Amino acid sequence: MRRLLHQPLDPKCRKIRLALAEKKLAFEMETERPWDRREELLVLNPAGMLPVLVEPDGTTVAGDRVIQEYLDEIYQDPDGGMVLLPGGPVDRAEARRIADWFDDKFADEVTRNLVDEKIVKRFLPRDLGGGPPDTEIVRIGMHNVSYHLDYVSFLVERRNWLAGDSLTIADLAAAAHFSAVDYLGNVPWTDFPQAKEWYARIKSRPSFRPLLADHVPGMPAAQHYANLDF
Repeated sequence: MRRLLHQPLDPKCRKIRLALAEKKLAFEMETERPWDRREELLVLNPAGMLPVLVEPDGTTVAGDRVIQEYLDEIYQDPDGGMVLLPGGPVDRAEARRIADWFDDKFADEVTRNLVDEKIVKRFLPRDLGGGPPDTEIVRIGMHNVSYHLDYVSFLVERRNWLAGDSLTIADLAAAAHFSAVDYLGNVPWTDFPQAKEWYARIKSRPSFRPLLADHVPGMPAAQHYANLDF
């Protein structure tokens, strides 16, 4: 069976979970604590980072961007599964650009300030930066969410999905990041109805159901998190 080594609330891992599900590829998940630097993880990926995909034949692919490109090259259209980067070179470039926006810019300005501060630091040892959240960093992250919701609204005013007419890796990346922050209840959806409508569409897809079932010990999800009518 195909295996995915992941962290449940890590958006890049969530993006690959969505990609595999949209590709209709069966897989098992193994939760990993990368800060423990477990030997098996280091053997599979010497960088010690997630996600890591292990194929049934033992082929190992590490890193979210590497995995997403690999999936489209190897599994172009299995059983009607989604093509992550459809269209021509310009279309694919736009999908990559927007995916990078969320995996880099959103991650720096929002995810690390909210998800890492409120959740990840709770499980890290002190010598690796563990401890209570820094309230100023959290405040900055909450302020920055609206900027990105405004950008999503701008995009979906002009397109069916974030990068164009088709669902792409751009939507999966954005939804993965927003969903991790939404677990905390820190996304002001009601102020951005167009972004909310986009998220409701992707949240309703079968690929999203396992994400909505995730649970962090000692920190339940926001009340609306798993509600499709939010």
